[in-house]
Amino acid sequence: MSGAPSGFRRLHDGAVGLTGWRRRGLAVGLGVLAAGALPPLHIVIFLVPAFAGLIWLIASRPNLRGALADGWWFGAGHAAAGTFWISHSLTIDLARHGWLIPIAVVGFAAVLGLFPALAAGILHRLRRTGAAPGGGDALILAAAWTISEWVQGWLFTGFPWNLMGTVWTFADAMVQPASAVGIYGLSLFTVWAASAPAALASGGRRPWLASAFAAAFLAGVWGGGMWRLAGAETAFAPGVHLRLVQPNIAQADKWRSGLRAGHVARQIEMSLNPGGVDGVPQPSPEQGDEPKPDPAPEPTHIIWAETAVPYVLGREPVLLRALSHAAPIKGALLTGSLRIEDRSDGPPRVYNSLYAVEASGRVALTYDKHHLVPFGEYVPFQDWLGFLKITQGRGNFTPGPGPRVLEVKGLPPFSPLICYEVIFPHAVLPRPGETLEEPRARWLLNLTNDAWFGVTPGPYQHLAAARLRSVEEGLPLVRVANTGISAIIDPWGRTVTALGLGEAGAIDAGLPEPIEARTLFSRIGNTLALVLAGLFAAFGYLAHRRTDTDESPSRA
Repeated sequence: MSGAPSGFRRLHDGAVGLTGWRRRGLAVGLGVLAAGALPPLHIVIFLVPAFAGLIWLIASRPNLRGALADGWWFGAGHAAAGTFWISHSLTIDLARHGWLIPIAVVGFAAVLGLFPALAAGILHRLRRTGAAPGGGDALILAAAWTISEWVQGWLFTGFPWNLMGTVWTFADAMVQPASAVGIYGLSLFTVWAASAPAALASGGRRPWLASAFAAAFLAGVWGGGMWRLAGAETAFAPGVHLRLVQPNIAQADKWRSGLRAGHVARQIEMSLNPGGVDGVPQPSPEQGDEPKPDPAPEPTHIIWAETAVPYVLGREPVLLRALSHAAPIKGALLTGSLRIEDRSDGPPRVYNSLYAVEASGRVALTYDKHHLVPFGEYVPFQDWLGFLKITQGRGNFTPGPGPRVLEVKGLPPFSPLICYEVIFPHAVLPRPGETLEEPRARWLLNLTNDAWFGVTPGPYQHLAAARLRSVEEGLPLVRVANTGISAIIDPWGRTVTALGLGEAGAIDAGLPEPIEARTLFSRIGNTLALVLAGLFAAFGYLAHRRTDTDESPSRA
């Protein structure tokens, strides 16, 4: 490695010389470091030593088993640091579930670590055994990581959380490529750029070239994103004025029988008089002879969070009449609640649902959540693992039929998404062949209750994923969360207005219009990202084979 910069060569030699628990500890530490780039920290530069170090470890392994181990330890550390907040849900009923906290954190990290292990195995098999780390490794690892994320997004119902492309959600310009390549494409570019400096430890010619090219590419992404946003002005749907209600009710109090009625009454009061209950920001008094601002328009639609009504709403006619007083005459109140469907041939079905309640007291429509949360809304292998369910009751929720497009009086057609349904790329709208419903949705509505996770990174990561769905589909998104973060996002992924985590109040705002021309991603989904991943892998493989040919005796 005589051509490598001395500092990188020393780092490389020190890393690959480790064995046993020291090597495992380094791999875990690199994974933890990579988690620092995720929301809400966004320390993206941490990805460079993390992924460069991972390549060095894998490249130094003579066998596949060792490479898989390095990838798994890296992935377990990354998952533990990025999703430790899931343990907060177990503190809601500490006496019952507290003993599960270490099992949940370690077990969850162990399972999620399998996907980076898969990526590490692919890299080891496609690279030239014994070769110094180079630009080809960065291409292969980026492709393998992207494929592993895609598999993670659908295997066992899927958990596409903290995908590497979400590290850019602090910068509106950097997420604009998602309109074409989606979040998996962003992950592909991100891992490749972060991994490219691994070649600085090689002894090849121009070891800096891969890093320079990656840096130039990221600069081009930023420039292209700025160009796309330069002419993007947020327009608003005429005659639609939303009020988003965020009551900030602690999960431990939400379902207490003596408090439930008060929770509903408080949200009704916030809907009718937000300035009198924790309130929305009011304009400061005008000075001198300046004209007073026009009064804000009355809301046409009130929106509450997931299970904001902690009852089975369809079985509470008195409660339904009370809610109708909060529903605007020109529109409706949209709220989350439970729905039960009785059956003569079996136990009743329970749904996590959205209701649209009109001022007349009529329930205009309902939507049933179809993508349920494992161990929260249902437990796999119920007979053996039922004790692991962390929500009230031992029965499972029933999944709804799938994505739908709804039409409510006074609103453009929209696609409802309850809780983490919003995290699944290319699965937030009905697709051709799945439904006959028309017209196409013009916005996304996400109701959620992140109170389960307190003031932790979890709600920030959830919001980041939701924002990316707006960019991918070219649709605005309205998000209402019990404890935050409630927000209105325009179709370029920009935050129009938001109410922070742990705050109580209401947001009054218009509904952004969608981008009229459908995005490339909305037409072809994840196809382009997976094709690019295949090309990256092929070029990385050929780069290793070319290096092998260049160094053969016949070319000496």
